[in-house]
Amino acid sequence: MNILIINGSPRKKGNISQMLGIMREEAEKKGDKVETIYTNDLQVKPCIGCMACRSKGTCVLVEDDSQRVLKLLQDADAVILGAPCYWGNIPGQMKLLFDRLVYGMMRDTPRFPEPLMKGKKCILVSTSTTPSPWNILFNQSHGAVKAMREICRYAGFKIVATVERGGTAMHPDLTDKDKQRCRKAAAALY
Repeated sequence: MNILIINGSPRKKGNISQMLGIMREEAEKKGDKVETIYTNDLQVKPCIGCMACRSKGTCVLVEDDSQRVLKLLQDADAVILGAPCYWGNIPGQMKLLFDRLVYGMMRDTPRFPEPLMKGKKCILVSTSTTPSPWNILFNQSHGAVKAMREICRYAGFKIVATVERGGTAMHPDLTDKDKQRCRKAAAALY
């Protein structure tokens, strides 16, 4: 299987990165090809909302890393998205990337959007400094998962697992239970 991990965290050694790393290890143990993209390392210009991509099937802006990521998404059998909670949502750089990829993830039709990633599996991962269960009840990590779920729903991904972890400020280290939840989520791809 060809798996793409999109890491929306600016911290390359933070909780999201560690959780995605566990999932990567599990996939590689199965012999899968895995590539990780860090959104903060990408050069992506903001969408200008011209809507030309909806009719042309390509972005009119000068080529940047968004087109490369779209190609990786199209070639992937499964995708793992990870993002910390920023104001109950995903970080801006990750949102910026998906704003630029909309034309390659769904097509406008006269009635309903047509998903272009149908048949691909997806895992969603988020963390929040808000303690559990408040991270879910107050839409903190849950808000980030909700934003990623919306992107995946329109694109046609089948979400096979979600992992949310609250309380990262008071308990910054992953527990054995957290690690096990990541392994279990990765197993849901098979």
